[in-house]
Amino acid sequence: MVDQQARTGGDRRPTEIPAIRWEEPPEGPVLVLLDQTRLPAEEVELVCTDAAALVEAIRSLAVRGAPLLGIAGAYGVALAAARGFDVAEAARALEEARPTAVNLSVGVRRAQAAHQAALARTGDPTAAAVAALAAARALHQEDAEASARMADHGLALLDELLSGGGHRILTHCNSGSLVSGGEGTAFAVALAAHRAGRLRRLWVDETRPLLQGARLTAYEAARSGMAYTLLTDNAAGSLFAAGEVDAVVIGADRIAADGSVANKVGSYPLAVLARYHHVPFIVVAPLTTVDLDTPDGASIEVEQRPGFEVTEVAAPQAAGVGGGIPVAPLGTQAYNPAFDVTPPELVTAIVTEEGVVSPVTAEALADLCARSAAGAPSASG
Repeated sequence: MVDQQARTGGDRRPTEIPAIRWEEPPEGPVLVLLDQTRLPAEEVELVCTDAAALVEAIRSLAVRGAPLLGIAGAYGVALAAARGFDVAEAARALEEARPTAVNLSVGVRRAQAAHQAALARTGDPTAAAVAALAAARALHQEDAEASARMADHGLALLDELLSGGGHRILTHCNSGSLVSGGEGTAFAVALAAHRAGRLRRLWVDETRPLLQGARLTAYEAARSGMAYTLLTDNAAGSLFAAGEVDAVVIGADRIAADGSVANKVGSYPLAVLARYHHVPFIVVAPLTTVDLDTPDGASIEVEQRPGFEVTEVAAPQAAGVGGGIPVAPLGTQAYNPAFDVTPPELVTAIVTEEGVVSPVTAEALADLCARSAAGAPSASG
């Protein structure tokens, strides 16, 4: 069950309204989400009292972004356990809510494994629910720490690749604190450059059809005091041709074992443009986004979204639920993949919390993951 509570916008930065948090009011534990479909017009929170409500929030994109989906999935399992619902059933529903973002299943399985282990050890459902919540909270904290390390690695890489220090970065979709337990992935790198005085301009793709760049990245950039400019997705080629892009920095929803990167649709054309114009194309993502069980890009399941997202334009308050203003004739069919896949040969580097992979190869990715699992210090490729 979901309840909505409106909050005034004021001049608060997005990090002051957490994208996700666990609360325990007298009537029972809840998961509170910042409804991202309502931004930037309103800052509204959704209160989920069960996993089914969280599944709907995930599908409607009220909560989104690979790292945050992992955190949400873990909390969803904990919520089901704490409320006395069937944990296995809740876990299945959560995993299926969005198939492309691997972090979601990672978070769900981590909390579910903690729950099962505690239940087997103690036979106490309450102790098992506590264990699931502890796993979710640990993942949340780890993601915040990973975000800070990715920002450091990413800024160091930009400084290594680019001369002059006045970085002009093009990004796509949204990859800041709205998708993370910390300050994000790709956006966190741009934010680090801004704080260091080395960001000249953040170019923000609007990211059609749901405008996550216009609604969310611009929102975060404005709140952070960054120099940013919004552009339509189809203006990116003009920007490259004018020599106004020093680097493309994006996030990822799944990285296959060979280094293929699934990210919000529109990312692959940017990689092609970047290669033609000799501009670095950098992917920033935590290791939880690397899926060594998916061998290559062709094996990544790409989510297909409803056609009305393309054939209608909706206000933020109505995003993802239909009822928008028609921009195509009634009955028009729409092709609306949520993601596209960029092959590894077009990726200059993958930045993770454990270091940088460049050039991007299956061997380098596997080695980084193995060293991370073993707890060994990582080095840039």
